Amino acid sequence: MPPKGRIPYSTKRLTFVFPCPIALYMENKLDLVFAALADPTRRAILSMLLEDDMAVTDVADPFEMSLAAISKHLMILANAGLISQEKRGRVKWCKLEPNALRDASIWMQSFGQFEAVNLDAFERFLETELSASPSPEASDT
Repeated sequence: MPPKGRIPYSTKRLTFVFPCPIALYMENKLDLVFAALADPTRRAILSMLLEDDMAVTDVADPFEMSLAAISKHLMILANAGLISQEKRGRVKWCKLEPNALRDASIWMQSFGQFEAVNLDAFERFLETELSASPSPEASDT
C-alpha cells in the first residue's frame, strides 16, 4: 500500500509513487485540527471564544494551570488555525476563526454517517412517543 498522500502510478515493470501535494496539505491540516480538538482544555477554550474575543489572561482565569501552560494550549490552537491571536497594546487577544473546522467537517461528511441531526424534530418525536405510550404508574393501578 502506498504511503498516505501519494498517488500510485504503475507501468508493467515498475510502480512509482508521486506525492499529491493537496492530499498531503489536507492530511497535515486535519491532523493538526484533530490533535488540537483532542484535549478537553482546548475544547473548553474554543467554547469560551464562541462568545467573544478574549485576552489571554481572561482565557486563563477559569483554569487551574499556569499562564505558560494556557499559552501552550493557545499556540496549538493557533497552529491548527482554530484561533488567531493579535496584540492590542500590551494585551494579547484571542479570536475564534469561524471557518477553521470546515475542512474537518467536510472530511467527516464524506463518510456519510455523520448526517446533520435536526434536534428540534427529534425532540418533537420523543414528546409524541412519550405522550402516546402509557406510563408505568398508570398500568400498575
